Amino acid sequence: MRLGPWLVIRGLILGNVIVVLLTSALSANASSPNPSSVIDAIPVAEQTVAESTVSTEGCLVSQEFPESVRQWCSLITRYAGEHGLPADLVAAVIWQESGGKPQAISRSGAVGLMQIMPRDGIAATFMCVNGPCFSGRPSSDQLRDPEFNVQYGTRMLARLLERNGSLRDALKAYGPMDRGYSYADRVLSLYRQYGQ
Repeated sequence: MRLGPWLVIRGLILGNVIVVLLTSALSANASSPNPSSVIDAIPVAEQTVAESTVSTEGCLVSQEFPESVRQWCSLITRYAGEHGLPADLVAAVIWQESGGKPQAISRSGAVGLMQIMPRDGIAATFMCVNGPCFSGRPSSDQLRDPEFNVQYGTRMLARLLERNGSLRDALKAYGPMDRGYSYADRVLSLYRQYGQ
């Protein structure tokens, strides 16, 4: 059997399944005020497009987020857009991670608005099979810069989403290793509750 036709058939089947899931999610969204499963059913690209139609001033972060997070609206909007993420998702990560404080440092050594593990400081003591786990990461000083932090964090989250396929799995991979899905669920809860 040739592989080409089989891949086309699998693609058609997968496409139909996605359409059915999206239709189900959208109809559930119309009938219930706060569905819990809709966020993973709607593709991220569609969420970003929907958000852009709501904005009137170029800020795609919902007014429901606290000012400590909204003050970073231009950075969030810019880099979320560049990496195909909803601005409110990035705002939810920032709120969960640092509360909007660019100089925040966690007990484990994560730095900045999106709490990214740097190559230096406490994070340098975390060892993986091939040496320091975060040796390829930026320095703490770089990550204290809000723009660099949001740019790096959104790119990292977008890659995790591409690799894992769902927001929940991407957020689990982004968050602390010992928290499992509880971190992802907390961020998704903030996203649903405060997002547009």
